[in-house]
Amino acid sequence: MPAEAPSQSQPSRKAAMLTESMREKIRAFFPRYPTKRAVTLPALHIVHEHYRCVPLRAMHEIAELLEIAPAEVHDTMSFYGFFPQAPLGDVRVWVCRSISCMLRGGDELLGHACDKLGVKPGETTPDGKLTVEFAECLGICDHAPAALADDGRVFGPLDEAGVDAMLEELKRGRKDDEGPHV
Repeated sequence: MPAEAPSQSQPSRKAAMLTESMREKIRAFFPRYPTKRAVTLPALHIVHEHYRCVPLRAMHEIAELLEIAPAEVHDTMSFYGFFPQAPLGDVRVWVCRSISCMLRGGDELLGHACDKLGVKPGETTPDGKLTVEFAECLGICDHAPAALADDGRVFGPLDEAGVDAMLEELKRGRKDDEGPHV
């Protein structure tokens, strides 16, 4: 007799990515929104806060909890662009490519940063400390060319020496108590 295929009601053989605490936080949003589907963005933030990414399995578990298709969760995830599927470095830094920054060498500085770290844009250093990405516009044109760390630190105007100093500072880790570095 062939083995029975697992049903939706049977528990998965893989460990759940969403902890019970995460599920409770997500469920707490249900009364505040008109539909469960409307809780997609808060759910993504909860998972991202915990893992610093939204793995494929977590995306499927969010969909199951919200009673929507995984594609709907993926659509929200990909629209915003702040929810990577792979783990990020301890610090995420964006180098601006807006017209203001580009005219002042932003693309070259992104290339310099990536060369110095041995990564491509969007990749994480082998030691897991930094993820370097480009941003279309950071909204800090008065500091062009500029960069922004995910803890709120602003760097700019930058040149190659400034990028080198920024990378060394960022490798040391998060500095949530520091102000902008402009």
